[in-house]
Amino acid sequence: MAQFQHQDIIEIAQGASLLRFAPQTGGRLLSWHIDGQPVIHWPDVADWDHPTKIRGGNPLLFPFLGRHRVDGQIGRWRDAAGTVRDLPMHGFARELPFAASFEPAATAATAATGPGASATLRMTLTDSDATRTGYPFGFRFEAAYRLADDHTLDVELTTVNTGSAALPYYAGHHFYFSLPHTQRGETVLELPRTVRRYQQADGSISAAEPGEPRYTLDEAGILDRFHCLDGTPDQPFKLVAPGLNRTITIDLQRPGSVPWYAVTTWTEAAGSDFYCIEPWLGLPDAIHNGLGLRWLEPGQTETAALRITVGALR
Repeated sequence: MAQFQHQDIIEIAQGASLLRFAPQTGGRLLSWHIDGQPVIHWPDVADWDHPTKIRGGNPLLFPFLGRHRVDGQIGRWRDAAGTVRDLPMHGFARELPFAASFEPAATAATAATGPGASATLRMTLTDSDATRTGYPFGFRFEAAYRLADDHTLDVELTTVNTGSAALPYYAGHHFYFSLPHTQRGETVLELPRTVRRYQQADGSISAAEPGEPRYTLDEAGILDRFHCLDGTPDQPFKLVAPGLNRTITIDLQRPGSVPWYAVTTWTEAAGSDFYCIEPWLGLPDAIHNGLGLRWLEPGQTETAALRITVGALR
């Protein structure tokens, strides 16, 4: 394994692209560089003892995402029988070690620092004593990453119900895209048809209002907002960053994928050199409000797929 910030990691190099992963730290994609330039942000100094506090990479959100609460207490949920359980915000996946395996391409030469071109890295989490107290279900949750080419990354989240009872879940991504904070005003997010919502102070979800087809990233109105897909997307989400001479296209209409529910936009502070664009299968507190809540019957499998393509401005 490669070493990065004094940690064992996996690196995948293909042409201009370099991906870094830490399976043992929440199955996290740490960073993505193209021609040496960061696409996915990772901080120069990271507190690896507290991975949920690290602002970077792509934390995996499972089995629930966002804030869920019972009687005003964040991090609790109530099942249909009335039992209340503790489950961290954004779920437990981002705190637990994943097993990692490679699925090599049928025809690919071996890369210098990883598997062959177009190989798939699959990271897997299964139920254990660490998960069953707060989430008493049998499951297998997998994140798969594959470089389709030097500038295109395919990502799949697959959930399998390995237990004997129906399993509730709503998973998601938390991509930290690299962007100097001084460039937010000139950077544009183009969207398909959406309605915009947010989580209110009491945990409820606001009424839907019409979404705009484009926003600049300095607009306060998209901070911590859910851009809910209004039917089948008529175009991908696209980030246009003139200061980086870069476009980032997020295609949520992939073959065999279950439908994504929303894309959330967020950043931490005015001086943060990243902006998060987060495809989600549901909204916060869906276990109680039902907005995007998914149920898997025993033995059932679902995959949520997306494709990220990085290009130059023309």
